[in-house]
Amino acid sequence: MIQPKKEIKKNNLDLSHLDNNHLSIQFSLDGFSFCILDKESNTFCALYDYNFNEVNNSPQKLISNITSIYNSQELLQHKYKSVSVTHINNLYSLVPKPLFNEDKLQDYVSYNNKVYPQDFLVFDEIKKQDIITVFIPYVNINNFLLDKFGGFEYRHNATVLIESLMAIYKYSLVPHVFAHIDDDHFELIIIANKKLQLYNTFKFSTREDFIYYVLFTTEQLKLNLEKIEFVMLGNVEKDDMLYSMAYKYIRNVSLLENRSKYAFNEVFTETEKRRYYSILNQY
Repeated sequence: MIQPKKEIKKNNLDLSHLDNNHLSIQFSLDGFSFCILDKESNTFCALYDYNFNEVNNSPQKLISNITSIYNSQELLQHKYKSVSVTHINNLYSLVPKPLFNEDKLQDYVSYNNKVYPQDFLVFDEIKKQDIITVFIPYVNINNFLLDKFGGFEYRHNATVLIESLMAIYKYSLVPHVFAHIDDDHFELIIIANKKLQLYNTFKFSTREDFIYYVLFTTEQLKLNLEKIEFVMLGNVEKDDMLYSMAYKYIRNVSLLENRSKYAFNEVFTETEKRRYYSILNQY
C-alpha cells in the first residue's frame, strides 16, 4: 500500500456528504495528489499527496500506482459533484493564439520533445491571454479516472499556473518573476508589461543549477535584478538553500502570499497553501 507523503483533513469531515463537493486531482510520473473543496462553504477541507520514489517511472507504472492508491483511499471512492484533473509533464508547448493551427499540434510539441505518430495531443486555451497550451496527456490515466468518476475537465499544469498568477499580477507595475519549486525541477514564470514574458520548466539538482537558470533567463529578458519582484512558491521556505541563493543575487525576494478566492479549513498551514498552490488553484 502506498502511504501519503502529506495528509491534511479537517477533523469532522463527513464522508457521507461528499457528493456536493469538488475533487481536484493532479499527477506526474513521480507523484499523485488530490484535494476536496466543500462547495457549500467554498472551503478546502482535505488534501493528500503521494510520492513515487522509483528509478524507472513510466505511464504504465503510474497507472499501477494510482490504481493502488484508489483501491486503498476511501475518499477517492465517492461520487463528487465535479472533478478536475491536471497533468504535470514536460510534454507541452505554449503557442500564441494568433499563430495557432489545430492541425499542427504535433509540430508544436516536437520542437522540444520526441513525438511519436501514435501520440494523442490536446490543447488548452489560457483564459484572457491569447495563449494555447498544447500537450500530450497521459491517456491511460484519463481513461482510468473516466471509468471511476465519469466526466471531468483536464488541463496541463502550465495552464493552471499561468492563469492563476496572471489573474493576480497582470496589472502590477513591477516585473514579477515566479519560481514554482518541486523536488527536482522548477517552473519559471515571468510577468511584465501586463503580459506573460516567459514560462519554462528547468531540471535542477543543486542550488547553483537553480540560480544559473534564473539569472540567465532574466539577463536574456533584460530584467533589472534590483527592480524585479522574485516570488517563490511550491516546495520552498525562507530557510531553504534556494531562497538564500536567490537573495544573494536579487534584491527583492519573497514567498508567495495566499490570495485564493477560497477559504481553507484551519488544518491548512500557510506553508501548505504555498506548497500545494498548483492543485489548490486548478478549479
